[in-house]
Amino acid sequence: MGRGTTARWRHRVGGLRRAGLAALIAGAVVLPLTGAARPGIPAPAPAALAAPTAGTLEEAYAANRANAAEASRMAAAHGDRHRAAADRSLADPARHLLAFDGRGAGLATEVFGDLARADRVAVLVPGSDTSLDTYDRFRAAALALHRRLAEEAPEGTRTAVVAWLGYETPGTVSTTVATTGRAEQAAPALRALIGALRGTTGPDTSVALLCHSYGSVVCARAADGLDVADIALVGSPGTGADSVADLGTTARVWAGRGAGDWVEHVPHLSADLFGTTVGFGTDPMSPAFGARVFDAGDGGHSDYFDPGSRSLTNLARIALGETTEVTRD
Repeated sequence: MGRGTTARWRHRVGGLRRAGLAALIAGAVVLPLTGAARPGIPAPAPAALAAPTAGTLEEAYAANRANAAEASRMAAAHGDRHRAAADRSLADPARHLLAFDGRGAGLATEVFGDLARADRVAVLVPGSDTSLDTYDRFRAAALALHRRLAEEAPEGTRTAVVAWLGYETPGTVSTTVATTGRAEQAAPALRALIGALRGTTGPDTSVALLCHSYGSVVCARAADGLDVADIALVGSPGTGADSVADLGTTARVWAGRGAGDWVEHVPHLSADLFGTTVGFGTDPMSPAFGARVFDAGDGGHSDYFDPGSRSLTNLARIALGETTEVTRD
């Protein structure tokens, strides 16, 4: 390829990348106009509880279930049968709710397994369009991970999963999904959760963050100095950081993306727009970012926690600290 041809090719590629970023920005600004917010759903304020300890976990679970039951009654009286059913499901005596807030889109933190006695804890952080109304699909991912951990764990190793819907996730069609704003708001709450877990679990318990899609932006914002052993960025559009070093973490940082995930085609650039940075910069899968890239299989953006998938197996191994068993991409 001659020098002139090479220059033209680079110019064309650069133009395509800029066009892609322009489309991303336009979508972030224009598309939200088509998605009106749903009316508010009445719900009680969250239960006022002290930071949980191993001895008060059951009390916390019971208080949050009672709050969910009241939220269900209020939603039903408001005429929202879908939300009433979602809240009623969370109020089931078998559910272990570390936190619950039925107001607005809703927040919930659910535990699978014996948190107080766990040797390994995986915290699952969701991406866009996750709320109480869509909680079942997030819970299904957490359940699949919990079962896989139990299957993969060495004999005598106790595991737990924490499904953390602890922030208002952006809508896929919204201004917020292309910026770090929601992630910056969420990061203190995620840091507080990890602190609360440290007050609940044993001193030698290892914690891993498994962060899907926009959740990877949240984890990146919370990562600096966070007491976790591993951070896995799954189907990430970028983190807003240029490299692992910029995250300020001593944790092992992993990245995986399925061969069928549309996120691969999101421009890994960022631009200032009216005082806001749009886009998330360096691709976490790239050598420049410096993550440990693992094999996430052939699935799409919503398939990482599918039972039997290569991605789920590797995520379980990451959470268990079995780093030599993780298959690399």
